[in-house]
Amino acid sequence: MNEVSLFRLYLLRALYLLIVIGLGTYVMPDIIFHKRPWTPHEGVVQCMLFAFWALSIVGIRYPLQMLPILLWELMWKSAWLIIVALPLWLANKMDDPAMLMAPGILGVIIFPFIIPWRYVFKRYLQQSGDRWR
Repeated sequence: MNEVSLFRLYLLRALYLLIVIGLGTYVMPDIIFHKRPWTPHEGVVQCMLFAFWALSIVGIRYPLQMLPILLWELMWKSAWLIIVALPLWLANKMDDPAMLMAPGILGVIIFPFIIPWRYVFKRYLQQSGDRWR
């Protein structure tokens, strides 16, 4: 019945809280008080960060139900590190914007240690999918 230990649930809650505090400190003030109109690209990024922040608040209460947002975050950040940052770094061409982004994106290295992988595999890979008709 208890597929995920209480300790792991608290680790997940701590991760969601870290996201809420981190984005709340560094991103939310710009979202709430932005002083100039955003470009469409900036607007997309800010709105996605707002959605991630809001869903992380929900994750504090429902850590297992909100796992897909952590998986999404792990996947896109890992992809960016492998597809974008690594080739730049290997070619010694990391520019200032990439260098500024890298530390925040590297924070994803803690996710694999907190995500309950056994639960993820049972829930999303082994469990029967929803019916099609």
